[in-house]
Amino acid sequence: MIESTKILNKYFGHENFREGQQEIIEDIRNGSSVLGVLPTGSGKSICYQIPAMMLHGNVIVISPLLSLMEDQVKQLKAKGIKNVVAINSFTNSNEKNDIISNLSNYKLIYVSPEMIQNKQLLARLKQLHISLFVIDEAHCISQWGHEFRPDYLKLVEVVEQLNNPPLLALTATATPDVQKDILKYLNAPNMKKHIYPMDRENLTFAVQTFEHRNEKVAYIKTLLNKFDVPTMIYFSSKKEAETVAEQLNGNSPNLRIAFYHGGMDAVDRTLIQQQFMQNQLDVICCTSAFGMGIDKSNVRLIIHYHFPTQLESFIQEVGRAGRDGESSVSVVLYAPYDEMLPRRLIESELPSMEQVNSLLFLLDKKSQYNQFKLNKQEIMLQLEMNEVQWRFIVHHLEKHDILNKNQIMPIYDKKDRFLSSIEEVINERFAYKLNKLNEIVSWIKTEKCRRKALFQPFQSNTKTPKYACCDYCDFDFTNWQPTYESKQTTIIQDWQSELAMLFMQNKQ
Repeated sequence: MIESTKILNKYFGHENFREGQQEIIEDIRNGSSVLGVLPTGSGKSICYQIPAMMLHGNVIVISPLLSLMEDQVKQLKAKGIKNVVAINSFTNSNEKNDIISNLSNYKLIYVSPEMIQNKQLLARLKQLHISLFVIDEAHCISQWGHEFRPDYLKLVEVVEQLNNPPLLALTATATPDVQKDILKYLNAPNMKKHIYPMDRENLTFAVQTFEHRNEKVAYIKTLLNKFDVPTMIYFSSKKEAETVAEQLNGNSPNLRIAFYHGGMDAVDRTLIQQQFMQNQLDVICCTSAFGMGIDKSNVRLIIHYHFPTQLESFIQEVGRAGRDGESSVSVVLYAPYDEMLPRRLIESELPSMEQVNSLLFLLDKKSQYNQFKLNKQEIMLQLEMNEVQWRFIVHHLEKHDILNKNQIMPIYDKKDRFLSSIEEVINERFAYKLNKLNEIVSWIKTEKCRRKALFQPFQSNTKTPKYACCDYCDFDFTNWQPTYESKQTTIIQDWQSELAMLFMQNKQ
C-alpha cells in the first residue's frame, strides 16, 4: 500500500492511516464490496477519496447531506484535487447540464440519492466505467436506522443499471440489525465487513441534572467562563438556540458566540461555519443541522442543552469533539420533563391518519378530474405536512402502486388495503421510536459506567479511556485540564467582506 500512503501524505498531510482506513482501501483495490462501520471523526471519506485517485474509471458517492458534499468538494479542490464535482438540488439547470456533458472528466462524483434517479444523469453514468459505488451514511437504507431515507431503498436498482460495480457502504452508527438491513437492501450479502468500535478513547461523558430547566443557562455560563475552548451547544429548538446564544453573549464579552440552524439564510450559515472552522468563533449554539460538514479537530466541549431522540444521533453529535485525539468532554443537561420535546419531534416525523385520509381523498378527487400529476408543494401546504412526513407517505404510496413517479394511479380498489397497512406501519414505527427515546433517557439516568452503557447496544466491549471515562467512574470538571490554543487575533470583518474572501479562496 505504498502508493496509497504517498497519496495520504501528499494531499491530506497525514503520515499514517487511522484505524480501519488502510484495510478498507486495500479490499476496495482488490475489487471487493465493503461494509465499513467506523466512529464519527475517524476519516471515513478517506476510504473512498484515495481509491478514487488510484482506480481506473469514476467513483460515485451517494450522500444525503447536501452541505457535506459541497464542503468536501471545496476541501478537495483546496488540496489540489480538481476533478471532483457535486450534483444535487443546489445545482442549477445550466450547471447540471454542463456537468453531465463533461461527466467523464470527474474522477469523484458526489450525488444525492434523489438526484441519482434523474433519467438524464443516469443515462450518462451508464456510459462511464464506474469503478466504485459509495453509499455514505448507509444506515439511511434501514427503516431501523436513525435517519431512514426511502430513496436509499432505490439505490439497488441504480447499481444494477450501472452494471453492478463494487460497493462501499459507510456509516458511523449501525446496530447489528441495521448492518443486516444494509446488506439485504443493497443485495450484497457477501460484502466484506470492517466493523470497528464506535467509542473513542479521548472522549469523556457526563450528565448534569437540574431541578428546573431555567438553571441550564447559568451552568453553561460557568463552564464557558472556566473553559475557554471551542464548544458546540446542541438544541432541538431553533428559537432556543438563538435565545441562549444572545444570553451567553451578554455574559461573556471575551467569548465569540453565534447561533446556527437550518432556518437561517444560506450565506449566514456559510459564514458562521467558516468562522468556527478558522477559530474566529469560540461557541456555536446549534441544531443538528450544524456539524455534518464540520471537520474541526479541536472541539473540546459538546453540551446538549436538549438531548436528541435516540442514542445513534447522540453518538454522532458527540463524535464531533476531540478529532485530534486530545481530551474532550460531552455533557448532557437534564431537567424534569425534558423528554417532552423529543417526543413531540418523534410525533412530527410521522403523518397522522387524518393527514393520510385527507391525502387519499385529494388524490382520488384529482384522478376523477383526470388530474394525474402530483403537486407536492401544494399538497404539503394544504395538509400541513413537513418534508419528513411527505417522504414517508410517498414511499408507501409507491409501494402500493397508488403513485408512480409522481403520477397518480387508480385508487378505488387499493384504498382500504393501503389504509390498513400504513396505520400498522405508523403505529409500529412510533412504538419503535419511543423505545429509542426511552433508551437515551435510561442512559441519562443510569447509575453505572456511562461509556459501557452508551455503546452496549452497538459493540461487545469498550476501549480503555485515554483520559477520564465518565462522571460515574472518575470524571469531575474541577479536575479537567483541556488543551488550550491561542485564539486567532484576526479581526472579523463585516460578513460581506468576509464572504467575498472565502469565495476568492475557494476559486484558487
